[in-house]
Amino acid sequence: MTAPGAAPALPVTGTPVLEGRSLVKHFPVHRRGRRTQRGAVVHAVDDVSIAVPEASITAVVGESGCGKSTLTRMLARLIRPTAGELVLNGSPAARRDAREYAGQVQMVLQDPFASLNLVHTVRYHLARPLRIHGPGPDGNSLDDEIASLLERVALSPQDAGKYPHELSGGQRQRIAIARALAVRPRVLLADEPVSMLDVSIRLGVLNLLADLRERERLALVYVTHDIASARYLGDTIAVMYAGQIIERGPAATVTDQPSHPYTQLLLAAAPDPDRPSPPVLRGRGAPPSLVSPPAGCRFHPRCPVAMAICARQAPPSIEVASGQVSACWLHAKDSDTPQNPDPDPGSITPTTPPQQDSRPPRGEKT
Repeated sequence: MTAPGAAPALPVTGTPVLEGRSLVKHFPVHRRGRRTQRGAVVHAVDDVSIAVPEASITAVVGESGCGKSTLTRMLARLIRPTAGELVLNGSPAARRDAREYAGQVQMVLQDPFASLNLVHTVRYHLARPLRIHGPGPDGNSLDDEIASLLERVALSPQDAGKYPHELSGGQRQRIAIARALAVRPRVLLADEPVSMLDVSIRLGVLNLLADLRERERLALVYVTHDIASARYLGDTIAVMYAGQIIERGPAATVTDQPSHPYTQLLLAAAPDPDRPSPPVLRGRGAPPSLVSPPAGCRFHPRCPVAMAICARQAPPSIEVASGQVSACWLHAKDSDTPQNPDPDPGSITPTTPPQQDSRPPRGEKT
């Protein structure tokens, strides 16, 4: 068991390509025409560590405003951390210039309708990174490289002459993925890449990301609010709440045997056609203010099984299963910690988890 308040250590199954160590991001508060406390900041991300092994998919899950997109932008070096460091291929990222880092770490944004310039063709969008970062090692012509990129994302080379408005949402997102692949990165950061797409085409984009991991040994960080898609795509799931990671571990373990009350509530709220009866949700209130986050465990004001210690002291990281860690006092085994807490009357009634990995095979249509 680690020290109280420390971020849970990520189970690493291979050599990390990209690491974020004790990342912190605070944004100053500016309110026009209103008095604010001097020095007030938004605690968007607080002491989060993450390691992304080669050829693996790490899914970061949480509700809107929990800090997962801020974490992704720090990993992409689009914003500077307030504290902490990034490590790429075992060496500090601060030693690399922006172009060199971007050649290794690329990002796919959430909105495929805004991430492409409507006045330029697909060819322009794919040619620009090739010109900036150089052609591939095979010495192919620019048009051959563009055709190859389109084929890698299951599009036709004839699509190179089209404008974004002539493409569907799924095709636009595939173009955005192809643009990221043009620089031959080792890490792909996907910030909710399917949330703005029609439900009927989301699975195709998720399967494309899974195929890129397996075929090109890419390391992926998949950011989502949908824990069901995180289970389908991810090898590891990290659950974020109020700027901190509160549970993480193998995807099947976290979703089949969730150990943190917040994760249990997320799973209970997810649609499940196999669930025999509606879930009983007893979580209370709204997410806390990140300008003045609550003391102790940040989830305790909403937690249906909160104890007195939860309001006083941040929980430690506790290993509850092989590779699965949870920042929750319910799993503490120290003699000075209550072993049989008296929860609030409205406790969580989680659904019975399946006993085996029930994810459909990747590529299977649903």
